[in-house]
Amino acid sequence: MPASAQSDPAPSAGGGPPRALVVEDERPLARLVADYLIRDGYSVTQAYDGLSAVAAAEANNPELVVLDLALPGLDGIEVCRRIRAQSDCYILMLSARAQEEDVLEGLAAGADGYMTKPFSPRELVARTRVLRRRPRHWTEFDGPPVLRWGEITLDAAAREVHAAGRIVTLTRTEFDILAVLLQFQSAVLARERILDHLWGAGWVGDPHVVDVHIGHIRRKFNEVGQSCPIVAVRGIGYRLGPELGEDDLGEPKL
Repeated sequence: MPASAQSDPAPSAGGGPPRALVVEDERPLARLVADYLIRDGYSVTQAYDGLSAVAAAEANNPELVVLDLALPGLDGIEVCRRIRAQSDCYILMLSARAQEEDVLEGLAAGADGYMTKPFSPRELVARTRVLRRRPRHWTEFDGPPVLRWGEITLDAAAREVHAAGRIVTLTRTEFDILAVLLQFQSAVLARERILDHLWGAGWVGDPHVVDVHIGHIRRKFNEVGQSCPIVAVRGIGYRLGPELGEDDLGEPKL
């Protein structure tokens, strides 16, 4: 079972301390990371395997997840995918493996950052502070209150998306990405430009996180029996519209 510990941090904008989930099967290391996050003002929950991590994330809705890659049960990649499919929390992945393919796999699963072991707990706290400077959604929506594309309707005020009359349940970031693309209709937008519209020009992170969120958007449209209007333009980015031939469209180059 996950274990919890709290300090007396200054209240967050939501009226209480920000919530963090530390997922690490080495319990002394989990306790060390938790202690440093508590000192930095978090309310911290710990989990020691993949299944309890997913359960703890669903139960506590953390704003930050520090996630080890090598876990018993579900590995960190699968845990990251499951959390990311339901949440826009910040995810910082930990691993003893430093190869580029490991880093890219973690980012592709939806992690916001990657640290290799051994690491300094102070550096980890500094990295989480950088991540939290990145807003997770628009504070203001300056587009039309209702956006449409074919049978798709996006209601900005209600934060709802309907496709052929069926609700498509999206996370905040997924909703905002779709809203950006709906505003620009058939125009092709690079990943960086999409994130600029979401988080401002000063955002920090890997632009390939857009690919992860769009993958989730497509899956959620498919789950309600509707085709997703987002198509990839090879080497550039994404746009709305019907699929073209393979010579014209494909996944953007990494």
